[in-house]
Amino acid sequence: MAIAVRMAQTTWEGPLASGTGTVRMGSGATGELPVTWAARTERADGKTSPEELAAAAYSACYAMALALRLGEHKAVPERLAITATVTLDQAGGGPTIVSSHLDVTARVPGLGKTAFDTVVGEASDLCPVSRLFAGAKVTVDATLEPAP
Repeated sequence: MAIAVRMAQTTWEGPLASGTGTVRMGSGATGELPVTWAARTERADGKTSPEELAAAAYSACYAMALALRLGEHKAVPERLAITATVTLDQAGGGPTIVSSHLDVTARVPGLGKTAFDTVVGEASDLCPVSRLFAGAKVTVDATLEPAP
């Protein structure tokens, strides 16, 4: 049995270059999100894109994986800030997600840099979205902030 099954639906009208669409999350958490080709490849102008949605999924997934691994190491994060950057480029004859980069900033009292780096690697291996990007170059820069 699956751990979770979620869905999203996109409705598109018109040709690629001038058409418009909306994405609706099955949970209803966001309402309708507008999408266009121009927003995907030029300027967002308040619209989203598959790459932005993938980045959102990746940052949320990684934050959860990192929190889990920190807990297993008896470390409680005060704050985790994860920024995911997903890059669409030409590769193999067509548009392809070629890379995903994570910037991780964490405040975890009592955790040293060496232990933090170990946990960051474990979280990268654990996060299911990391595995989704298996064909892309995936990188992580992680900073451990000192506790106040």
